[in-house]
Amino acid sequence: MPDGIEIVSGDHRTRLKWHRLQRRPEDIPFTPARLREGMVLGASMEVDLRRRADGGFACLHDETLDRETTGHGPVAAAGVGDLRALRMRGNDGTPTEGRLLLLEDLAELAATGADPATLVQLDLKEADAALDERSVDAFCATLAPVAGRFILSGGDWTAVRRLGADVLRLGFDPCDDDTLSKLVTSAAAERFIAAALERAPEAAMIYLSWPIVLRADALGVDLIAACHAAGKSVDAWTLNPDHPGAAAALARLVALRADQITTDAPGVLEAMFGATRRP
Repeated sequence: MPDGIEIVSGDHRTRLKWHRLQRRPEDIPFTPARLREGMVLGASMEVDLRRRADGGFACLHDETLDRETTGHGPVAAAGVGDLRALRMRGNDGTPTEGRLLLLEDLAELAATGADPATLVQLDLKEADAALDERSVDAFCATLAPVAGRFILSGGDWTAVRRLGADVLRLGFDPCDDDTLSKLVTSAAAERFIAAALERAPEAAMIYLSWPIVLRADALGVDLIAACHAAGKSVDAWTLNPDHPGAAAALARLVALRADQITTDAPGVLEAMFGATRRP
């Protein structure tokens, strides 16, 4: 049974990152149990971060609590006590017994033992204007002892640098909602990746939507190779088995030597790739 950790093709390994800490599509997002499991296996995993009332962070995607948890209202208005009392909802909206993770929980779990290969992407969902010195101080103090297990990323490079430059590896996502529609020529694709690399010179990893990678590839521009030439790794997000043409897209991303592919179903993708290789 595939373990959903990586795909090996020739001399290259492409890690399969567990989107929202999901190893399987039916998993409840952001659960401590799945985080512990991934740390034992040395998996690559992703957790979203939202600022809470005291300046620290909760592991949630949305600005509000309503969809993902049993709470209500803005995450930024909720205190630690409020958040500790909440439970996560499943993908169908049903409340579960899973508690909401805070940034401190991630650090504690990382400190209690993790395979050296473990990497947790902290995907910052806040703009720079939402951060203050309390946020920076709390973030650095919490993660400094376990910094090697984490990478901080986001689309607001100013916010990412401000929050994590002194303690973590950093990543940058240059993809906007209209990026794909703008990639109509090879020159446009080249301008896109050149601007991304210029914007975030300190980034260790560049996060690229997989359709953008493949659109540029069809135009004759290898975005992944451009990032590699600049000393960056590349994460292609978020490819799932039910996407049209998923098997072909997966094979091409691996052939282009993506360092990581984000997915809600890593084991299924691993098996899918293996099936395409059988005679």
